[in-house]
Amino acid sequence: MIKEQILALSEKISAELSTTRRHLHAHPELSFNEFDTALFIKQQLGALGIPFSEIAKTGLIAHVTGKTPTSRTIALRADIDALPIIEENSVEYKSTNHGVMHACGHDVHTTCLLGAAKILLETRDSWHGTVKLLFQ
Repeated sequence: MIKEQILALSEKISAELSTTRRHLHAHPELSFNEFDTALFIKQQLGALGIPFSEIAKTGLIAHVTGKTPTSRTIALRADIDALPIIEENSVEYKSTNHGVMHACGHDVHTTCLLGAAKILLETRDSWHGTVKLLFQ
């Protein structure tokens, strides 16, 4: 049952996650300078009502709790920084920050973790423990 619920939720949010990934790809920031990226993540988490705290200048730790939150804890982590590379792709979501690009997939990491946050929140009555979401 939970598997089917997760699959249905994944399908439901796939277009939204594509938009999120393209936004992040178009607005890359280098390590410890991900201020706009962190703000975007905070807005996404805030809209979901997921509590978070800031750490190490631009990092975030969020928590999603299921039943019996203290019974176990796991963490899921996503990188949020980009690389100092000039993007030569010709796509509508090309980097708007010249000389900085998400060439390593961290835009996808961040998008997937935000997607996981939504699914965890929606299914929280079906699992036990706490999941920490680390955006680094």
